[in-house]
Amino acid sequence: MTNKITRSYQPELELKYGCNPHQKPASIYTLAENNLPFEVLNGKPGYINLLDALNAWQLVRELDSALNLPAAASFKHVSPAGAAVATLLSDELKEVYECAHQEMSSLATAYIRARGADPMSSFGDFIALSRTVDVPTAHIIRAAVSDGVIAPDYDPEALAILKKKKKGNYLVLRGRLDYVPPEEEYREVYGVGFSQKRNHQVLDATTLFPTIASVNQDLTEEAKRDLILASITLKYTQSNSVGYALDGQMIGIGAGQQSRIDCTKLAGRKASIWFLRQHPKVLGLPFSLEVKKVDRTNARVRYIEGDMTEKEMETWRPLFDHAPMPLTESEKAEWLTELDGVSLASDAFFPFRDNIDQASKYGVKYIVQPGGSIRDEDVVQAVNEYNMVMAYSQIRLFHH
Repeated sequence: MTNKITRSYQPELELKYGCNPHQKPASIYTLAENNLPFEVLNGKPGYINLLDALNAWQLVRELDSALNLPAAASFKHVSPAGAAVATLLSDELKEVYECAHQEMSSLATAYIRARGADPMSSFGDFIALSRTVDVPTAHIIRAAVSDGVIAPDYDPEALAILKKKKKGNYLVLRGRLDYVPPEEEYREVYGVGFSQKRNHQVLDATTLFPTIASVNQDLTEEAKRDLILASITLKYTQSNSVGYALDGQMIGIGAGQQSRIDCTKLAGRKASIWFLRQHPKVLGLPFSLEVKKVDRTNARVRYIEGDMTEKEMETWRPLFDHAPMPLTESEKAEWLTELDGVSLASDAFFPFRDNIDQASKYGVKYIVQPGGSIRDEDVVQAVNEYNMVMAYSQIRLFHH
């Protein structure tokens, strides 16, 4: 006779609705012996809000612990749109992120990096921050289109700023640093219950790089930081997933694809757009003074993609003082040759060398992946052809 596992759950918080407005009622429950891992300071949470918040909260806490730097994540639909730690911004990136004249703390810098990587995906994000929110960070969040934030605490003035956002309805959560989750996780799908041990796998310099498989063994400290960042990010990204990182921030995340090569291509496309946003032609687009920041961001991306229809051109043209010269394919290709030193992490092994061939187009120099494919030799050969450095972590990071 099979032993049945009984769980004692108790209702904790009623939600606005489930995944969709017609899915009512909706609530969250906890085990009777556990309290919630957060406290609601403002607003009323939704189902997806909390899925984002709880995943993002774990991500930034692990980043801060592994790298000892303030960390930030921008989450959308249970995958990160961006993640970063606090590293210095170049003058070029300050211009790209339009923050050159803002007061920026270390925590604010981490969030600017996290949101700035893929701002179109981060539109309406849920924010997670690993340290106490200060006033500069609160001002940046208040100006962003966002659904909510979770952090370990808030300076009083910063909390007052955030409580005014969205006509007083902005969701503000205080994450509990002392919360200890249960060892087993449970979920239910279509009346069927699932259980598994929590993913406690620590991802840091001692666990991710036990074996360097490539001829090139020069894994720099900056690359280690970025590979740790990318790996922890993928731990909380819907699989299959591949992530590109540079200078302490994710610059491209390919999530939830059935084919790994599609993840590699999607993440690479995002990384290339991120880098092309630094092109002089893009930075020099002649916007009219009344154009809002979000419209400038969207227009820059569409300008880079170069696929506007005539109708779209009619819509966008009034944003400019005069019609901009196009960014040609040859100009894009030439600019992308300058993208270098990128780190790539994969949540499972690469089954074919085509992933490496794709990654080479986007400045990838360093790779960490579990290894274990029957074609590992082909993958290593490709890595060596491009003089990349590749580590086998032997750690799979599927997340669903």
